[in-house]
Amino acid sequence: MGRKAIITAVGHYVPPNVLTNKDLEKMVDTSDEWITTRTGIKERHILDKDKGTSYMGARAAEMALQERGISPEEVDMIMVATVTPDMMFPNTACLIQEAIGAKNAWGVDLNGACTGFVYALATAAQFVETGRYQKVLVIGADKMSSIVDYQDRNNCVLFGDAGAAVLLEPGEDEEYGVLDFILKSDGSGGKYLYMPAGGSLHPASHETVEKRMHYIRQEGRTVFKFAVTGMAEVTEAILKKNNLTGKDIKYFVPHQANLRIIDATGKRLGLEPEQVLVNIDRYGNTTAATIPLGISELYHDGKLQKGDLILMAAFGAGFTWGSLLLRWAI
Repeated sequence: MGRKAIITAVGHYVPPNVLTNKDLEKMVDTSDEWITTRTGIKERHILDKDKGTSYMGARAAEMALQERGISPEEVDMIMVATVTPDMMFPNTACLIQEAIGAKNAWGVDLNGACTGFVYALATAAQFVETGRYQKVLVIGADKMSSIVDYQDRNNCVLFGDAGAAVLLEPGEDEEYGVLDFILKSDGSGGKYLYMPAGGSLHPASHETVEKRMHYIRQEGRTVFKFAVTGMAEVTEAILKKNNLTGKDIKYFVPHQANLRIIDATGKRLGLEPEQVLVNIDRYGNTTAATIPLGISELYHDGKLQKGDLILMAAFGAGFTWGSLLLRWAI
């Protein structure tokens, strides 16, 4: 099998500004009870208007590198999962590279929507496993507040802003690190969750702005149904493929889109509540940041031990979905 890609450090950044359900009651026709019962969300964090996604990604990366005790100049590659780049180009990875001083790294963005971090971690692991690179930063970060319509009461309650990062390095013991992954997509689901304007099909114009086409559009019920099925199937499949059951998993770290989706997936895997990471109540859906933010919190709360088996799963626009199995190495 050769060498494995292991996580050697983690970091996260959450903006200090908090938007609670009570705050949203003053902005749109909604209530704390309605939001909580349907989504599990109580509050979300919002980044300052004058900062972009790269700011959060850079802070998270700096935290990871400081904990590892290495210089940014030692980083070989930066992969950023995001749907809210600071701008169309240059990519967010280049902006983060400049911000943290990783002058010997090259970088690329990956757009897998809410599955972005799982896609990015699986992709980046290949560069480490082949021996091509020694130190790869994988960052999930999104400023969802920049593309949320705060007049749309169904969507605006769901999303928040955050960034989180992991450092991948080669491990000598093939029992540890990224063990397996299953990645999926189905483009026929694209029409149910998307942002109509801002790309080459509908570039910004007076018309696109007036029609509020630069915001997320979602057919919630359809996405919910596909998400429950997709996440459950892909997590069951990866466990079966590796001759594991839910009892073997220390933590299931699912994408934090909706508490009911998380609960449904956990039950289908036969997991106990303490095995399932839930922080959606405090952060909402931070898209590509949800899974690495959860891992970083687990680690910094002292809940992760060397040898723990972590199962990640996500579902997002595209449709995209996937699961990844990882054995904790630090």
